[in-house]
Amino acid sequence: MQIEPVEMTTPLWGLAVFIVWTIAIVVLLLTVRIRHLAIGGSVKDFGTPNDESFLWRLFRVQANLVENLPLYIGVVFLLTVRGVSGAAIDLLTGVYITFRIVHSVVHIAGLNPNLRVICLAIQLSCLIALMTLAVS
Repeated sequence: MQIEPVEMTTPLWGLAVFIVWTIAIVVLLLTVRIRHLAIGGSVKDFGTPNDESFLWRLFRVQANLVENLPLYIGVVFLLTVRGVSGAAIDLLTGVYITFRIVHSVVHIAGLNPNLRVICLAIQLSCLIALMTLAVS
C-alpha cells in the first residue's frame, strides 16, 4: 500500500516550527551546559531549581517544550487525517505557535512568571479549540 503525500498545511508548518524551535533550545542548553562545565561548574547545578540561574531556566524551557510537543503533534495528526482545515485552523495554529515561542522567551529571559501563565492559557485555549474542530 502506498501512502499519498499530504500537502504542507499551516498546522504541519507549525509542527515544523515547533520542532526547529525545540532543537534550537536543546542546542542552546547544551552549549550553556558545556560552557558551565568548562569553567568548573558542577553537574549538580543542572538539576538544582533556581529561577535566577540561566541554566535552570533553559532546562525548564526545554522540558516544557518536550512536554507540550506531543499534545500539538496529536492535534495536528487529527486535523491532518480528518482533512480539517480553514482560516480558523490556520489562525489558531499561528496563535498557538507564536505563544509557544513567546512563553519560551519570557521564561529564558526570567521575566514576570505571570506572563508565562498568560502564554500558557492562550496556548491551552488554542489546543482545546483545535481539538474541538478536529473531532467535530
